[in-house]
Amino acid sequence: MNDAVKKHIMRGLEKGVRADGRKLIEMRDISIETGASKNAEGSARVKIGDSEVIAGVKLAVESPFGDTSDQGNLMVNAELLPLSSSRFEVGPPSIEGILLARVIDRGIREAHAIDVKKLCIKQGDKVWSVSVDICTINDDGNLLDASALAAMAAIKDAVYPEYDMETNSVNYSKKTTKKLPLAKEPVQVTVHKIGTHLLIDPLPEEQELAEAQLTIATLANGEICALQKTGKAPFSLVEIEKMLSVSGTQSAELRKLL
Repeated sequence: MNDAVKKHIMRGLEKGVRADGRKLIEMRDISIETGASKNAEGSARVKIGDSEVIAGVKLAVESPFGDTSDQGNLMVNAELLPLSSSRFEVGPPSIEGILLARVIDRGIREAHAIDVKKLCIKQGDKVWSVSVDICTINDDGNLLDASALAAMAAIKDAVYPEYDMETNSVNYSKKTTKKLPLAKEPVQVTVHKIGTHLLIDPLPEEQELAEAQLTIATLANGEICALQKTGKAPFSLVEIEKMLSVSGTQSAELRKLL
């Protein structure tokens, strides 16, 4: 980023205005479309401004992990596709992609969003595994929050495929009407710090300037279930309090969309 662009962004932030006319604590238009994939058990397409991601849920009958023999499995994967940004390359998962998946996984897992015990078919033998796959379509900033919203929308959209316990076979061509055992709905908001300014839903140029960010996952009652800080800049107690307040207010708005 050249100095002229940086100075222009900083002058706007000083006045409380961003390049696209938004206030610092204001998100772009958001849309959620469920049923985006016919082959997934649940799916959603989320757009925040021009950023776009698709999340899909696949269900499989597998063996449980040894230390959780009466619980189903949960996995979140993210693929940052080169078609969505020149920053992303073909090959193994990047650090950014791994971090995105882990942050979303933690929010869902620590919230106990899915009652994993209800995913158990036969203790110590067979359980349902829930795999959430996220693919980026276009990166125009704030992929993290868009992906988290898409993951939860896809989970809410998911239904079980037909399963024959006697033959231990899953018929993916036939879907039931039974939904996943969703107990809670975590919603994630990331607050970015640029100099002394705090903002949400950054554009790519703002995201590049951000010195640190805090991702906060909350429940409907305001309870915080997960936090993730990235970046080298520290946060003061006053900044953290403001970030939590911003997250609480914005997550309530996002929850309405779910």
